Amino acid sequence: MESAARRSGGGGVLEGFYRLVMRRTPVYVTFVIAGALLGERAVDYGVKKLWERNNVGKRYEDISVLGQRPVDE
Repeated sequence: MESAARRSGGGGVLEGFYRLVMRRTPVYVTFVIAGALLGERAVDYGVKKLWERNNVGKRYEDISVLGQRPVDE
């Protein structure tokens, strides 16, 4: 009786997520692929910012004399 009352209720967040995303395979696969791509971009961005912050002044772009041609006058 308790489980019947729980089923007839509005449901929780996980049940709503299941109904929205995981019930149909194409929607679930699309969700997983999109999540992987967005997660990869977020991790790449975070690692790049951390690398730049830890290596300020040591990178090629930070050294002003590199890559310049001598001025002939």
